[in-house]
Amino acid sequence: MDKFDQQYATFLNLVDTGTPGDAIKQMQLVGASDDLVQRIIDRHEREMIRVKEREEPRSVVLNNRFTWYTGPRAQDRCWPALEKLQRQAGWGDKSIDDLDAASTKVVALLSHPKERAFSTRGLVVGYVQSGKTTNFTAVMAKAADRGYKLFIVLAGIHNGLRRQTQRRLVQQLVEPNPSRWMQLTDPDKDFTPPANAAAYFAKNNRQHVLCVIKKNPRVLRKFSAWLKTAAEYLEDCPALIIDDEADQATVATKTINPLICEILGRLPKSAYVGYTATPFANLLIDPSAKDLYPEHFIVNLPKPDDHFGTEVLFGRDVLDGEDPEDVPVGMDMIREVTKDEIANVRPESRADADSFVPVIDGTLREAILYFWLTTAARRMRGTGNKHSTMLIHSSVKTSVHNSFKAPLESIRRRVEADLCAGDPRIAEEMRSIWKTETARVPAEDFGEQTVEYEELAPYLPDVLRDCRVIMDNSSSKDRLDYESGPVVAIAVGGNTLSRGLTLEGLAVSYFVRAASAYDTLLQMGRWFGYRNGYADLPRIWMTAELWDWFRHVATVESDMRRDIDIYMTEDKTPMTFAVRLRTHPSLRVTAAAKMTSAVKAASAYGGQRVQTRYFSTDGDWLLRNQCAARALIEGAVAGGAQPRPVSGDNQKILLHGVSHELVLEFLQNYGFHEKSQECDSKLLIKYVRKRISRAGALGRWNVAVIGNTAGGGRPDDTFTFAQGIVVRRVTRSALEKTSDASVVDIKTLMSRRDAAIDLDLSSVGGELTEKEIKRLRRVQSPDTALLTLYPIDKDSVPEDRRKMRQALGLPEHAIGVGIVFPTPSADSEVEWDYVSADLSKVDIEEEDLSVLESEDL
Repeated sequence: MDKFDQQYATFLNLVDTGTPGDAIKQMQLVGASDDLVQRIIDRHEREMIRVKEREEPRSVVLNNRFTWYTGPRAQDRCWPALEKLQRQAGWGDKSIDDLDAASTKVVALLSHPKERAFSTRGLVVGYVQSGKTTNFTAVMAKAADRGYKLFIVLAGIHNGLRRQTQRRLVQQLVEPNPSRWMQLTDPDKDFTPPANAAAYFAKNNRQHVLCVIKKNPRVLRKFSAWLKTAAEYLEDCPALIIDDEADQATVATKTINPLICEILGRLPKSAYVGYTATPFANLLIDPSAKDLYPEHFIVNLPKPDDHFGTEVLFGRDVLDGEDPEDVPVGMDMIREVTKDEIANVRPESRADADSFVPVIDGTLREAILYFWLTTAARRMRGTGNKHSTMLIHSSVKTSVHNSFKAPLESIRRRVEADLCAGDPRIAEEMRSIWKTETARVPAEDFGEQTVEYEELAPYLPDVLRDCRVIMDNSSSKDRLDYESGPVVAIAVGGNTLSRGLTLEGLAVSYFVRAASAYDTLLQMGRWFGYRNGYADLPRIWMTAELWDWFRHVATVESDMRRDIDIYMTEDKTPMTFAVRLRTHPSLRVTAAAKMTSAVKAASAYGGQRVQTRYFSTDGDWLLRNQCAARALIEGAVAGGAQPRPVSGDNQKILLHGVSHELVLEFLQNYGFHEKSQECDSKLLIKYVRKRISRAGALGRWNVAVIGNTAGGGRPDDTFTFAQGIVVRRVTRSALEKTSDASVVDIKTLMSRRDAAIDLDLSSVGGELTEKEIKRLRRVQSPDTALLTLYPIDKDSVPEDRRKMRQALGLPEHAIGVGIVFPTPSADSEVEWDYVSADLSKVDIEEEDLSVLESEDL
C-alpha cells in the first residue's frame, strides 16, 4: 500500500466514527494539505460512483445513508458566495453552520452528477415560514459547485411566489457569479422557449442554467416540448428539480402531475426534490406507480431557533416516551372569535357572497386596533422587521375579500381623525386593549422592551396615515409589495396569501376561514415564522374549533417527524417503511383525491404510557367514572390483592397481581373522553386480549391509587376507593382556554415517579428517565402492566396563573387514569387512527447478506 493509499485508508477509518465531512475536517486539523484533501475527495467520489453503479455493498455513510458528498471544498464558488451574503445580512456563525449542515444532509442524498444515469426522488420536510427557500438555495449552490448543470425550480402556482423566488435566486446565486449562470426566466417573465437549445446545453458551455417556472399546465407543456428539442444535449446534463410547495398541484392532478413526470422523463440524469412543510399528500402517493413518491429519501429540516411554529403557539399532545413537562403547552397569544361573530366576517352561504358586507365590530375591531397599537410599539422600539402586516382571512371568495375594502378604509379614517382630534374615548379604548394584552403576555418574558401606552401613543397618528388596505387575491391588481420601502398594511385575501409568500412583519391575524384538511389548515396559517424584535406582540384571532384543530395538527406534525427521523437512524427507506399520519374525526389528512392510495396503518401500545387529559364537565359522566374506579379497587381487594402503602403518609397505595378481567371490566365502564384519541377503550381492550392470547402476557396487573402527598388542605379533602383505601384528592388545574365549555384539558396527569411506582428504583443513581423506566420494566415486570387512578379535586386551582392555567371548575370530582404498558419482544398490533402509503405492492429486492459476510468492507 503506497503512502496515498494509507492516507485514504485513514480517511475511511475516520468516516467510520463520523461523517465524510467530519473526516475531512479532522484531516485538515492534523495538517493535511489542500492538495491531499482534494485528492482524497476526488477518489472518494469516484469510489462512490463505482459502488452505486455496480450496486456493491454500501460502505460509507452519512446519517445512515451512503454518500459521495463530503461538504464544501476550497475551490467552490457558489456556496462561499451565498455564505458571504448571509453573513452580510447579519447571520452569525451558528446560523451559517446550521444551514451548511442541513443543506449538506440533502446534497449527500442526491446522486453524483457524474453517474451515467439516475432518477432520484426525494422529499425535504420543513416548517411553515421557516426558511425552506434558504435551504434549497444552499442545496442548489452546493450541487452547482459539484457539477449539476440544469436547475429547475417549480415555484408554486401563483405569479407572486414565482417572482419572489426568482428574485431571491438571482440575488443569491446568479449575481455573485454572473459568468457562471444563464437564465431561462426572469422576475417579470415566466418560461418562453429560446430558439437555440444548444446554446444552453452544449458540452463546451460550462455555465449553469436556471429556470424558475410556475406549476401551470401551459407553462409546463411549453417547457417539456422545448426540452424534447434539446434531447441530444441532455444525455450528460445532470439536472436538479426543486419542487417548492411540493404538495400543491403536484400530487394527484390530471395535468400538472403528468407534465412534471414527463419533464423528468426527458432528463436522463435528474434529481427531483420536493420541499414542503405539509407533506401529507406526498407521503400518501402510491409507491408502486411511476409517480413522485419520495422513494429514495425523506428528510426533516431541523427546527430553527426562535421559530414560531404550530406546537409553540398552540401546544400539542404528549407522544410516547415524552415527559409531559417537556411538551409545549402553547402561548397565550390566541384570542377566540365566537360563533355569533362569524356572520359579521363571512357570508353564511355561497349565494350570499356577492352581496355580503362585513361588519367591523367586536373582536375584529379589537384586532384592528391592536394591530395599530403593536405597529406603534414596534416603531417606538426601533428594532426588528421594518414592515408590519395584519392578515384577515375569512373566505376564498374574491368578492368577499373586496367587500372589506370600504369598511376597513372607513374605520382607518375615523380612528385617525379621532386620535388627531384628541377624542378621549378612542384613547381609552386603545389604552384598555394595550393594558390587557401586555399584562397577559409580558414583554420581559421574551426579552423584549416593555412599552407603555403613553410611550407608543405619539406614534399612532403616523401609523394610521401610513396604513394601507390591500385586497390580495387572484383578481386584484393591488398586491403586497415589500420591495419599495417599509409597509404598514391590512391585507385581506385567500389562496394567494396561503402558500409560500411571506407576509413580512406579520403581527396580527384574524382567521375564520373553514378548512377541511391538515395541509390546507397549516398553509393558511401565515403567522408561523420569525418575530425578531416583537416576539411578545403577535396575536391570532380565530374560532375555538380552529384552535383545537391546530393543536391536533401540531401533534400530527411531531408524530410524523418522529417517523421520518427513523430513516436516518435505522436501516429503513421510504420503500420499506411508510410514514404514518394520525387521523382526525373532523379533518381529512389531505384532499380526498390525494388519499386514494392510502391504507390504514397499524400500531400497538407496547412500551407506551397512556393517560387521560380531557374530562367532560357533565356531572353524571364524572360520577360514572367514580363508580368504575371504586368497583375496580373493591374487586381487586376481594380477589386477594393486598393494598400496600408506597408513600410514608399512605397517600400512594399499590395493589399487586390484579386480574386482567377486572381491568377489562373497568376499561369497559370507564368513560374516556372522545378527544383523548390514544385512550380508546375498544382498542385498549382489543390490545390486552391479543397480548394475553398470543403471549400469555398482561394476565395480571399492578394497580395504584395516587393521592396528594403534599399535605395541607381540609380533613374532608379525601376520596374513598374502598374500605380502608382513602387518599387525599390531587390538584390538577385546567389549561386556560374557552374553546368548549363541555370539556376541560389538564394536559399532564402522571409524573415519571408515578409511572414507576411498582418498580424497584434502588439501582437508579441519577435522574429517573423514560428510557430507564422502560428498561427497568423489561427486567422486573416484562409481562405486567401498571394502571394508576387519580382522584382529582373538582375545585382544583392553579398555583401560577401566568402558566395559562385556570380553575378546573367541575361539578364532581374526576378520576384520572394512567396506564403503563411493558415493552414486549414482539408486539400485537391493533388498528389505530393512522394512515400511510401502501407498500404492499412494492417489490423490494433483499440485500444479499452472503456478500456482506464474505467481502472485506
